[in-house]
Formats: sequence, C-alpha cells, structure tokens
Amino acid sequence: MNRIEERRADQEQRAPDADETRPDLANAEPAAAFAALFDTYAHALRGYLAGRVGVDVADDLVAETFLVALRRRASYDPTQAPVRGWLYGIATNLVRNHVRTEVRGYRASARVFALREAGTDHDGQIVDRLDAQRHTRRLADGLAGLTEQERDVLLLTSWAGLEPTEVAVALGVPASTVRSRLHRVRHKLQAHLRTNEETRDD
Repeated sequence: MNRIEERRADQEQRAPDADETRPDLANAEPAAAFAALFDTYAHALRGYLAGRVGVDVADDLVAETFLVALRRRASYDPTQAPVRGWLYGIATNLVRNHVRTEVRGYRASARVFALREAGTDHDGQIVDRLDAQRHTRRLADGLAGLTEQERDVLLLTSWAGLEPTEVAVALGVPASTVRSRLHRVRHKLQAHLRTNEETRDD
C-alpha cells in the first residue's frame, strides 16, 4: 500500500457520521462542538500538513487551524458544504504563510538527491534505489515549480484525499476551476518528469 492509499484508508476509518459532517457551529456550545471536530479531523489534517511543511510545523498548524476555526465559526454555513472542506481551507491558508519554506524544502530535496546520485557508483545492487532517488528528485523539483494555487489543488486532492467539491470549498473557487487546475497540473508534472528523463538520457 503506497502513501496515498494509506492516507485514504486512514481517512475512511475515521470518517464521521453523516450528521457530524455539517455541524451548526454558530449555535452549538463551542467547547463540545470543537472537541468533536478535533477528534474527527485533527489526525487527517496533521497528516496533510506534515506532508507539506514537516511534522513539527504541522503540529503547530493543526492547533492554529482549530483556533482560527473557533474564532470564525459563525462564517461556516452547514447548508453550503460539509465542514471538512472548510477546515482544510483554513489549514491551507495557514500553509501559505510557510510556502517559501515549503518551496525551499522541495528544492533542497532535489539538490540532495542530485548530490547522492552524482556521488554513487552505478553498481547493480543499487540501481533500483538510484531510480527511486531520481524520480523523487524530479518530482520535488516539479512541485517546487508549481504555482501556489496549483500546489494547493494537487496536494489537497492527492495527500488530503478531498473530492473536487471539497477542494473548491477549501480554496473558495468553483469546482470546475479545481478540476481544470488539477488536469493542468497533472499534465505539467508529467511534462516536467518526461523532460527531465529525456535530458538525463541525452
């Protein structure tokens, strides 16, 4: 089972009951309502955030996500969408404050893998590992080259496992925009990986 499948399986195990997906936060008792929200969504949010900014920052951002949600609870409309997309929207906005660090991390990963690749003998026993390192380096470099909006759509879909309608709520854009961005970013990454592969072969 790969990383994305593990995340989806974990999210399915923790999926809330239907009546919990659209809580009336504005009229509920805050302590009880947000304790329930935290129990239901904090673990998955932490996984999404850790993938983007690292475990240490993720812990802080999870806490901050729920603090912001508590302060803005009157802005959530349960008739419009499930609460999950709203929470991921808050988390994603917080991530944007760390976007420079995130991009530097992707580029640093790409450099590290490039150095490892350059300094390793091409022995038959390590060919598979080198291929994996090359792929990771190219992917990290490709992620660093995406726009903020493209990266948000891709990672909310692939890491957080949100549906396009939930990503739309999280980012405050139409679902059609999410789908077109996702289509565009997948082609962009594929082209980047293909170009890097052709350059390496040359």
